[in-house]
Amino acid sequence: MVKQGVWLLLLPSLAFGEIYRWVDSSGQVHFEQRPSAGAQKVEVKPQVVERDELTIEREARTQRLYDARRQEQAQANAELQAQQAKQQQACQELRRRLANLPEGVSFYKEQADGQRSYYSDQQVDAARADLKQRISEQCS
Repeated sequence: MVKQGVWLLLLPSLAFGEIYRWVDSSGQVHFEQRPSAGAQKVEVKPQVVERDELTIEREARTQRLYDARRQEQAQANAELQAQQAKQQQACQELRRRLANLPEGVSFYKEQADGQRSYYSDQQVDAARADLKQRISEQCS
């Protein structure tokens, strides 16, 4: 009796060459691509499978379903990548703003009349703490 694994090994070679069958002294059947002493050439005929109209339609529906799912997954991946890129840009902006708040620098806001309104140290520290908090929450 031939082992199942032998057939799986033969499948790729069936289309490319000749197959030879021989039996060893213990009765074990072997298949090889090269002839050996006492080997018989095995004629391999490809099996033609006829499919009816219902089978063809079922295969087409399955393919359409597969294509739709693959397209949905590709769209979801594109949306995820866009969201990740947007998040990365937001994190870069937060880090840039934090880097622009160095210690010991006075910050101001220009009024409508051109006068400067300076932020207190507590306001700058609060802004720095807020930026650090947002970075730790959004960018980890």
